[in-house]
Amino acid sequence: MSDTQTLIENRPPSVAHLFLERVAATPDAEAYRYPVPAASGTGPDEWKSLSWAGTAHRVDAIAAGLIDLGLNPEDRVALASSTRIEWILADLGIMCAGAATTTVYPQTNAEESAYILADSESRVLIAEDAAQLAKAREKRAELPELRHVVVFDSEGVTKEESDPEGWVLTLAELELRGAALLEQNPDLVKERVGAIAADQLATLIYTSGTTGKPKGVRLPHDNWSYMAKAIVATGLLGPDDVQYLWLPLAHVFGKVLTSAHIDLGHVTAVDGRVDKIIENLPVVQPTYMAAVPRIFEKVYNGVAAKARAGGGAKYKIFQWAADVAREYAKASQDNFRRTGTASVPFGLGAKHKVADALVYSKLREAFGGRLRAAVSGSAALAPDIGYFFAGAGIHILEGYGLTESSAASFVNPGEAYRTGTVGKPLPGTEVRIADDGEILLRGPGIMEGYHGLPEKTAEVLESDGWFHTGDIGELSVDGYLRITDRKKDLIKTSGGKYIAPAEVEGQFKAVCPYVSNILVHGADRNFCTALISLDEPAILDWAKENGLEGKSYAEVCAAPVTVELIEGYVKELNEGLQRWQTLKKFRLLPRDLDVEHGELTPSLKLKRPVVEREYKHLIEEMYAGSREA
Repeated sequence: MSDTQTLIENRPPSVAHLFLERVAATPDAEAYRYPVPAASGTGPDEWKSLSWAGTAHRVDAIAAGLIDLGLNPEDRVALASSTRIEWILADLGIMCAGAATTTVYPQTNAEESAYILADSESRVLIAEDAAQLAKAREKRAELPELRHVVVFDSEGVTKEESDPEGWVLTLAELELRGAALLEQNPDLVKERVGAIAADQLATLIYTSGTTGKPKGVRLPHDNWSYMAKAIVATGLLGPDDVQYLWLPLAHVFGKVLTSAHIDLGHVTAVDGRVDKIIENLPVVQPTYMAAVPRIFEKVYNGVAAKARAGGGAKYKIFQWAADVAREYAKASQDNFRRTGTASVPFGLGAKHKVADALVYSKLREAFGGRLRAAVSGSAALAPDIGYFFAGAGIHILEGYGLTESSAASFVNPGEAYRTGTVGKPLPGTEVRIADDGEILLRGPGIMEGYHGLPEKTAEVLESDGWFHTGDIGELSVDGYLRITDRKKDLIKTSGGKYIAPAEVEGQFKAVCPYVSNILVHGADRNFCTALISLDEPAILDWAKENGLEGKSYAEVCAAPVTVELIEGYVKELNEGLQRWQTLKKFRLLPRDLDVEHGELTPSLKLKRPVVEREYKHLIEEMYAGSREA
């Protein structure tokens, strides 16, 4: 048996066990960094540290506090908050109490939040602030199982007369209750952790479905324990890494990052404020971070727009450097595949050195200057954008997984990564491609099933453990997986041609520096069209230089000169496509797509049916007068 197999097969029953082991091994080492607003109310945030022992002190108090509220093993505790240090402490506290976390995105409206709390039968809600508490209050009549709400931020939180006794309490009050209980029974939390079984429910994550009610994915403790050990076994991370964690922890991608961190014991800087990423990176100076493609697209668009704003010469230099980066990345990856070394021809290396001094070095500094690798997941990254960053020395390792597979099923292997693929399966995970191209997965990361939905579970999970992902893909001879599309998203035109919209959309994002979101439409039509929303800061900067200063985003998008600009990029896109893939028409949307309007999932994936329904009039307008059935 290999060391990797031994590591994975001898895993403990839960991450709670790993947490106790980590605290015992390195109590004084730094575990987390987190921002605290400056005392003056102005100026940069102050970053504070928490050791593993300090983390355990708070986690034990939270766990004991929950036990004092009457929580039993596998009882559900809903957690509705943005990504912050308290989210992690609360989740660990729930886990160490033997209970199970139900994750709720803070953007979720009151109706859907109530559905998740009721369906999961959550007995306690841990809410970020008064706004999250208000949702629970509004729907309290529908939540007979909900006994308590614990609030992180007490500002604006009131205890109303209609509240049952002890219904609302702050996190600080919960910790005080826990500390008092621990004085009576110091080993209480260790006993609860010791009793956790591998098949015991740890987490319920509700998938943000595009239609119908979300389904609760049941992930037992063994899923997370396996994930921790499998990620460690890839060798991508080490104990000296500094991780910058901003992803939504209610999403499986963010959640899995906390498991590996506990096993390795490196430092994690936590701040979920997306608008602070650019400001935080030079402060945190991470060696590793995970993100969704939209973040890399925004950085790329921002750099391109800044170069364009600097005048024609600067923009030409950027375009040249971007081409060199892509050529360099492709050459070095091809050579590594053939020979095991990432060497490139001398002339290309010389051009790359010049481009590095002019462009790439500044880009790396913007990421903090120490970033060794970034993992991208949740959706496909356009290969041209991936190659650009690779050539600039920011190595984006694409990975792949689903909520139902505990997030990480595939990841690109370090130096041997291949842009445009999601890499190889994690140790212990099996993969096969079905006759229709669907990717099937089996292994310790696969869910137990959908909560209370045995029929839905049977639709995707075979009796022998194979899980149907719903994604279409191809495996290379040496085991690299390339995702081509969602099975249900493939477009079949009225002419009988199949088109993968994500492929066309990804290519457009690499061509057009102003795009934010694009939806390609063409099912049962005789040609393809697109709905396009633009990146607001980038297009408004362009507008200032093109006679549209002072105009709103909607006015800029409606202007003929803007339509003409984007039309140029559409023509450039079409030159590289097969005839049946080309976009014959497009419409610019009057606002960007967003989570609040339900057009994007909280992990920023496009909800196609929602967008197509919302803008049906624009789609019909594009096909009006065409010879269609």
